[in-house]
Amino acid sequence: MYKALVIGTSFGGLEALKAIIPQFPKGFPLAVIVVLHIGENQNDSFIRYLNEISQLHVKEAEDKERISTGTVYFAPPNYHLLIEADESFSLSTDPKVNHSRPSIDVLFETAAWCYKQKLIGVVLSGLNHDGAYGLLQINDLGGMCIVENPENAIAQIMPSAANKIAKPQFITPLHDIAEKINELLHSQN
Repeated sequence: MYKALVIGTSFGGLEALKAIIPQFPKGFPLAVIVVLHIGENQNDSFIRYLNEISQLHVKEAEDKERISTGTVYFAPPNYHLLIEADESFSLSTDPKVNHSRPSIDVLFETAAWCYKQKLIGVVLSGLNHDGAYGLLQINDLGGMCIVENPENAIAQIMPSAANKIAKPQFITPLHDIAEKINELLHSQN
């Protein structure tokens, strides 16, 4: 049984997330944890917007917060978001990874160690390689990996790197990703 979904994206990510998150139904059985590269800008207005168009509760993750299903958590600006063994968050101001804080790799690697085969990882549009090695870690520890089809992505570098390095099970057009996740959830019942 899957327990969590981690998503990483940067340039083009706002549009990609608007296409995916509203497709998850009320009562969605996973926690959704997102790293969106936006530099030191705030997430507040985007989080409010997603709350208006989504059936799930969308919020910024807080240090020591317990992770709950049916909630979408965003890494706060300028903090790495880590998942602890007890399924809670911790925030870190450690140096940037792949020129980014928050780093997708940091989230994905800690999530992979916590959830192992109960994790789905998704890499979307972006302009650097962040997320590729984290997605490989998810794959190596038995999780399921989905990458946005680079040919259709707003920015192809991130999904292309994830595809090459992590060898995901699925390379999927953006507008089919939520459906693919829902299929994975139904196939495990």
